[in-house]
Amino acid sequence: MWTDNQRAEPNAERSDGARRRATIHDVARLAGVSRQTVSRAVNDKGEIDPGTKERVLEAARLLDYRPSRFARGLVQKGAVTAGLVIPDLRNPFFPEVAAGVLEAAEQRGWQVVVWDSRIDEAREREALDVLSHQADAVVGYFKDPDDVLTRHLGGVPLVLLERGPQQTRFAAVGIDAATGVERGMNHLFRAGHRRIGMLDGVHGPGPRRQAFVEQTRRLGLPADESWVVMCPEHSVAGGEAGMERLLAQRPDVTAVFGFNDLIAIGAMRTARRRGRSVPADLAVLGFDGLSLGELVEPALTTLHIDKRQLGRLAVEQVARLRAGEEPLRGADAWVTPELVVRDSA
Repeated sequence: MWTDNQRAEPNAERSDGARRRATIHDVARLAGVSRQTVSRAVNDKGEIDPGTKERVLEAARLLDYRPSRFARGLVQKGAVTAGLVIPDLRNPFFPEVAAGVLEAAEQRGWQVVVWDSRIDEAREREALDVLSHQADAVVGYFKDPDDVLTRHLGGVPLVLLERGPQQTRFAAVGIDAATGVERGMNHLFRAGHRRIGMLDGVHGPGPRRQAFVEQTRRLGLPADESWVVMCPEHSVAGGEAGMERLLAQRPDVTAVFGFNDLIAIGAMRTARRRGRSVPADLAVLGFDGLSLGELVEPALTTLHIDKRQLGRLAVEQVARLRAGEEPLRGADAWVTPELVVRDSA
């Protein structure tokens, strides 16, 4: 059916050698037919010679051609399916973000497929491979850089969560960590704290750590690496372990900023075990605004993020991409944390 020359036909590649998603034009060229013939063959519609149809389908197979559900949705006005990739559904932060996505999608009559990547980059890439076949657009948390995401995305529109516009060429919705941390650090400083540590949850210079270091320097506080400890995981247990290390390194610490609320709650548990009263001996500040923070004793002072708004903004970004509009940028694509003062600080 295929000659050697036909099998050697150039595949769908960019000039830099990277694989791109095959288009209907690529299939038409390889099969030697028109775009309309390709459309009839792959959608099994209209009168078409059986031999021609077989040739088109073989070309589509060789090129790994996947008709764009995104494009079909624009034309047919059918139900939209969005893929949502969440890193850890056990962490109460992420179900609230998902709830915002689901609510906003439901209002538009869209369907949502949820994928838990379990904080695993390989599963994130697998999610893109699968959802590029099943969804009209993908929203989610991904650690890989843009070039890696592009190779697995297959041309489907992507909206990244918690990645700032300066960090990606894709549409994104971010958290204004700098403003939030500034508000939290100013609160601790006004309360008289001059020895403030951080329990981080991200390897490398993440936005929250960068904001913490910048604020300690601005306030004239010690900012060397001994004041920042990496927690083994984003959990209460991770915060407990991190606080043990921080107290060993800096027993004179009087306040601690947790990467998230779970880590901050773990810090309070360790402090109590070590005979330190919160907040009399150690003030604790979280970052997330989980409802759980109101239930612990003492209640957790935190930087509250409107997590559902984060999800709603992501859906708005998808809607703009589908309409051919520019995505939201700048402050319109950011959620700014609000300081909620309770008993822990």
